[in-house]
Amino acid sequence: MPLSEYEQRVLEQLERDLGSDAKLGSAMARASRPRGRYVWAGIGVLAGLGIVVAGAVTQLVIVGVAGFAVMLAAAIWALTAPRPTAAPQGAAPSAGRRKADKGFMTRMEERFERRREQGDI
Repeated sequence: MPLSEYEQRVLEQLERDLGSDAKLGSAMARASRPRGRYVWAGIGVLAGLGIVVAGAVTQLVIVGVAGFAVMLAAAIWALTAPRPTAAPQGAAPSAGRRKADKGFMTRMEERFERRREQGDI
């Protein structure tokens, strides 16, 4: 089912607004975490699991708890890796940033007024 003209205009406006949002652009442009960190964390989790199994076999609770702690530490270490940013730190703010500084409610009010003046509402 094709979109109506109004829906197409709204969709185009949403796309323009998303494209001009500097914060969203920088968040989406970030690089992923390094894979080597995940590999080492996986090895740490497997080592911790091995320690847990060894603790269960020897029936030493402290060894099992230590293995669980190793597994948990490795997983947290992998998930808290800092993500490098793709944009340089000294980049000048764009026009989209000035637009975001206005405030959400102010932008919504201006958008509503424009639509009312154009007769869309």
